[in-house]
Amino acid sequence: QVQLVESGGGLVQTGGSLRLSCAASGRTFSVYAMGWFRRAPGKEREFVAAITWSFGSPYYADSVKGRFTISRDNAKKMVYLQMNSLKPEDTAVYYCAAVLRSRVLTTERNYDYWGQGTQVTVSS
Repeated sequence: QVQLVESGGGLVQTGGSLRLSCAASGRTFSVYAMGWFRRAPGKEREFVAAITWSFGSPYYADSVKGRFTISRDNAKKMVYLQMNSLKPEDTAVYYCAAVLRSRVLTTERNYDYWGQGTQVTVSS
């Protein structure tokens, strides 16, 4: 089992920044990659970013490229999502997730473990 706990959400104005954190515990040695997804009101959950645990290779959704940065600290078992130049359309619940085997990191169903989510609200 892998447990994930997100933190760092909140209310920010358009153009502002937030950094989300995800603390992983349990059998983290079995994790291939970590991802961030989000669900906006009335919409499906969508991929935001992912990073491989060993090599730190990042992947981003087109909608956040150049604004968001994903990183990880293996020693601390932490994954971060630095969000800059935030827009109202970034408002959503953000979820941290872990994938054990699949190499397709943009697909929600491939992830094995999920956190409870943290709310991000961007005011206009």
